[in-house]
Amino acid sequence: MLYWSIIFLVVAVIAGIFGFFGIAAAAAGVAKVLFVVFLILFIISLFMGRRTSA
Repeated sequence: MLYWSIIFLVVAVIAGIFGFFGIAAAAAGVAKVLFVVFLILFIISLFMGRRTSA
């Protein structure tokens, strides 16, 4: 799960860079939403990955 969160975070950051600089003006809103969603998923997976089952 951590692997996929990192992959989607990178995709969202790349989409955000293109969207924020006006290359794809129509996708800027989607990029911002994806960036926030996957940033939250990344943080959650970091905390869940550090938990031990002992």
